[in-house]
Amino acid sequence: MEIFRTKDDYLFLLKLLKKQSLKYNISLLAYCLMPNHYHFLLRQNSDQPISDFMQAVFNIYSKAFNTKHLHSGTLFEGPFKAIVVDKMEYLLHLCRYIHRNPIAAGLVSDLMHWQYSNYLEFIGKRSGALVDTEFVRQNFGATNIYEEFVLNEIPSEKTERILRHYLFG
Repeated sequence: MEIFRTKDDYLFLLKLLKKQSLKYNISLLAYCLMPNHYHFLLRQNSDQPISDFMQAVFNIYSKAFNTKHLHSGTLFEGPFKAIVVDKMEYLLHLCRYIHRNPIAAGLVSDLMHWQYSNYLEFIGKRSGALVDTEFVRQNFGATNIYEEFVLNEIPSEKTERILRHYLFG
């Protein structure tokens, strides 16, 4: 089921993420909103658990979505999945996986055309508040290095196996 039916649905969630990330002291390292799911790579910056942030965001979003679209019942299947990423190498590959998701799903052929991720902030093509620019700078230096990393490099089979662990448990 589509959890984002209109451009306004995407924008509402992005505004909500910005507000709640400040409230809960959460950094969105990488995110991508897709029509029927989302990917977040989050960093917890305080003792307040990420689960509190997620609950707040999606309780508000679900109520607004249900009211707007005259929908009843649950919007999401089961609880969100949280996995600790314990190696920097995989953290960087997860960023790439998340940002490439619209291409993998066949929604766009060029990531410049997908507005609902922070990829454009990563590569310096859009300014936005839902990006940790220090994270990008420390790990990639110049924005063109990240762009090349996302568009040109193909992960090894070993990396793919490990990414599947982080993505699908």
